[in-house]
Amino acid sequence: MPKAKVLYICRECGAESLQYFGRCPSCGQWNTLDEQVTSPPTTESGTRRSPRRSHLAQPLAAKPLAAIEEQAHPRSLSGFSELDRVLGGGIVVGSLVLVAGEPGIGKSTLLLQMAAQLATRQRVLYVCAEESGEQVKLRSQRLAVAVPESLYLLAETDLEIILQELAHLQPQLVIIDSIQAVYLPQLTAAPGSVSQVREGTAALMRLAKRDHISLFIVGHVTKEGAIAGPKVLEHLVDTVLYFEGDRFASHRLVRAVKNRFGASQEIGVFEMSAHGLVEVTNPSALFLGDRDPAPGTATIVACEGTRPLVVELQSLVSPTSYPSPRRTTTGIEYNRFLQILAVLEKRLGVPLSKLDAYVATSGGLTVAEPAADLGVAVAVVASFRDRWVQPHTVIIGEVGLGGQVRAVSQLELRLREAAKLGFRRAIIPHSQQCAIAGLEMYPVSRVADAIVAALAAPAP
Repeated sequence: MPKAKVLYICRECGAESLQYFGRCPSCGQWNTLDEQVTSPPTTESGTRRSPRRSHLAQPLAAKPLAAIEEQAHPRSLSGFSELDRVLGGGIVVGSLVLVAGEPGIGKSTLLLQMAAQLATRQRVLYVCAEESGEQVKLRSQRLAVAVPESLYLLAETDLEIILQELAHLQPQLVIIDSIQAVYLPQLTAAPGSVSQVREGTAALMRLAKRDHISLFIVGHVTKEGAIAGPKVLEHLVDTVLYFEGDRFASHRLVRAVKNRFGASQEIGVFEMSAHGLVEVTNPSALFLGDRDPAPGTATIVACEGTRPLVVELQSLVSPTSYPSPRRTTTGIEYNRFLQILAVLEKRLGVPLSKLDAYVATSGGLTVAEPAADLGVAVAVVASFRDRWVQPHTVIIGEVGLGGQVRAVSQLELRLREAAKLGFRRAIIPHSQQCAIAGLEMYPVSRVADAIVAALAAPAP
């Protein structure tokens, strides 16, 4: 009989090692190696199977790419237009979608609401591996969700029993909540380990592709915000959705990090209410704040995927009482904020090295793209000079280290969104000429020109 082999697999990165280490040699995380006993594959006679393909095997039937026939991917609407937008137009039959987010962010709430709406026209199975059936029933009553007859519930953690139930029930949509709680009995590893998550997801993927079942699985995240388990989990699935949001705010963002059937980085905006998640039809109004003119306030247009969002930036510059000044950001990348402050001090002579500087986005939205640079620079100088930005003005542009204003992507789409919300002035890069009805353009090539065009009289 072949001899069993002991492997130590990192639960964070999936790296394998023949020897136990307190620290993973691959990713550097401490105490993440789990022991797993494996045996080499054998044939029916007990001999070890050779990994090489036999010379007598038939060759694969390769086809030219142009000869492959196109197949339509039918989609079903989830009942939430925001979720359909993130998925690329709806739920693709036979797709495998991974939904991840922090505990309590609203993953189970959204999936239960979606399952109740889809169950009115197809058979849906909700597998609750972390809760009992009574707990899910209480949540549906609290959310006032109408439960159709074709919505089935299964409280089970054994994946073999779940697969048998799927083969018997033949649902069109399945929700696994969550993949870290289910296990395969033939594996000796504990539920949630690298091997259990990898093999369990692979078994579900084969079932979804074979029987054309749309499958949603819920994944946990680590304290760093990454999806728990091996990285292969994200490679196996067709779509990866991240639930984002501040625990102190009511809105939630669903972001598509990976999507084989649509564009990635698309977002859907929801608001948490007493009866579950509600769609936000006008996200720009949510991130604009009350639009009360104040020193240090500027308005930008950020693009998340193909969706433009008008966002209000707030900045505060004040004398410091510490040996080194403080720099704090909320919703803006910290290192990029430091670069903008360095450009303002070096190229414009604004003495920020002895001042505290703070910047935040209204509504808690995270803006990571460089198109917000010029708006941040104008907001910081406006707070330093105690001046207002001209009313009904949007500021779009990337700031170079030499003080230049560089071009941005999807400028026309951003400007159309600003014009729709009533803005009348737009400060844009000089290298991009664009004409939008109702908007007066101010092309600038330097940060100093943008500040002169943006700032109004001193604050009263």
